[in-house]
Amino acid sequence: MDTPAPLIEVAGLDAWYGRRQVLFGVDFTVRPGEIRVIMGGSGSGKSTLLRHLLGLQRPVAGSVRLFGVDLGRADERELLAVRKRIGVSFQGGALLTSLSVGDNVALPLREHTDLDEATIRIMSRIKLEVVNLGGFQDLMPSQLSGGMVKRAALARALVMDPRLLFFDEPSAGLDPVVSAELDELILRLRDALRMTIVVVTHELESAFKIADTITVLDQGRVLMTDTVAAVRGADNERIQDLLNRRPREVAIDAEAYLRRLTEERA
Repeated sequence: MDTPAPLIEVAGLDAWYGRRQVLFGVDFTVRPGEIRVIMGGSGSGKSTLLRHLLGLQRPVAGSVRLFGVDLGRADERELLAVRKRIGVSFQGGALLTSLSVGDNVALPLREHTDLDEATIRIMSRIKLEVVNLGGFQDLMPSQLSGGMVKRAALARALVMDPRLLFFDEPSAGLDPVVSAELDELILRLRDALRMTIVVVTHELESAFKIADTITVLDQGRVLMTDTVAAVRGADNERIQDLLNRRPREVAIDAEAYLRRLTEERA
């Protein structure tokens, strides 16, 4: 049987902020139906990588392909077509505070489809039911708990029935019980809707629970991409430091330090 083509292909991706390089030759693929966790400590390059995967930042070197489309070479029409096939649940929810929960969820349908209002209302309520927020459509975001905001944002990400779903730090700021409930919801979504899901997180417990495979980033480089069991048993010292929360000893380069203090801005 033929192996399905990857939905995501990242090859030799480099990224800079000014003269500071933050991603170094990142390579990985994500196949249909997979839950891929991208894991790493603060400053490892997770957020920069996610921006490239969403087409918000174009590669300076290397390539990022979604559904076979090279995001670095795609024009705005092609990028829009790709974005209509993905959903994104942002770290803070990113709900519009002036709109009700129902209107937040319905927004992508109003912006990108010609559906009538009755159909839009029904579809948005269906997605709220999927995330266990049925009946909350008339509340404002300020009336929701942190976990409910996350679920409302997820409903909005699902409303266009995407093939590919991105989560940015889904468990951030949540208590352990709510975090575990969100993990279970992610697993149910994958199984029920046959979605491909990419989760960017530094929460180890959540990552090990939901992941099929994990890509570990450290200082902008991929240390490893493998199963949960393989990552847990890796003999890489940096991976074990991350898993066991061991502080890294940082060597100070005196010459580089002086150069940063004295160099002129370009």
